[in-house]
Amino acid sequence: MADDGVPLLAPPEPRPPAEDAAGKDAGAAPDGAAQEDAAAERRRSLSPSRAGDFMTCPLLYRFRVIDRLPEPPSPAAARGTLVHAVLEHLFDRPARERTPEVARSLLDPEWDRLVTGAPELGSLFAAETDRAAWLQEAGDMLNRYFTLEDPRRLEPAHRELCVEAELASGLRLRGYIDRLDVAPGGATRIVDYKTGKAPPAEFEARALFQMKFYALALWRAEGRLPRLLQLMYLGNGEIVRYEPDEADLQATERKIEALWQAIERARLSGDWRPRPGRLCDWCAHKALCPAFGGTPPELPAEALLPGEGLPSAASGELAAAGPVLVGDDL
Repeated sequence: MADDGVPLLAPPEPRPPAEDAAGKDAGAAPDGAAQEDAAAERRRSLSPSRAGDFMTCPLLYRFRVIDRLPEPPSPAAARGTLVHAVLEHLFDRPARERTPEVARSLLDPEWDRLVTGAPELGSLFAAETDRAAWLQEAGDMLNRYFTLEDPRRLEPAHRELCVEAELASGLRLRGYIDRLDVAPGGATRIVDYKTGKAPPAEFEARALFQMKFYALALWRAEGRLPRLLQLMYLGNGEIVRYEPDEADLQATERKIEALWQAIERARLSGDWRPRPGRLCDWCAHKALCPAFGGTPPELPAEALLPGEGLPSAASGELAAAGPVLVGDDL
């Protein structure tokens, strides 16, 4: 949710670095085998954002992962990126300098850095007054952060930690953890900053799914069970904490595996059906959605290639596997 209560779809993930699966530089044209390997790797990996896309709407997942359609930047998403960048780099400073004033002083230089890397962000604001008001909202979120914890008393073990793990099925989990804290005794805490407001209790489980996803990946990759999952909502200054156990993460693993099988069934059948709901008004691809009279583009050829380890459509096993499951059916 955005700070104004507007629900937000998770933004598309950045494209992979300009290097193919064989490690060649971007100047060399990848051969067919390398392209096939890279496509297979994409087909066998899942992040919490893309898992959330499929649970929200299979067609949204298709547009972002299969078609890889571009999406225009939004002020809310850009503000989230900016606040995350400031909090990441705040911990570069000595502990005594991690103050609200220093954090707010990082807003302008971090925004300039983001615009340099993505010039299209510079077109978000029609007037300087709009940009100033937007930066003020980001500053308000930073002020709320300091009411939730004192960064002068913290020394994170990792920031923007890339975590990857391969499940027994061969599915690769991947994602970026905002912050990982490790206590002297070895207990770990996964921290995620949210620039929206804390969801109502009935939607809390979906918000925690992302955190359990990270916890599962860390557990499978390193063999350590995180002690605490902590969501920090800077839109209204609330914290949601959860202590997972092995049974929790095993259940999360089963849910992710079921979700992946649903994604592969959709890929093999070409049935990426829309799931209209309250988020549709904020979807960048609404004009292409059949639920609103649109027509999706033709599927790319690689989308028709079956994934590994799943029954083929020709075998008849696919139909027996049941319908595509989405959302809370999983």
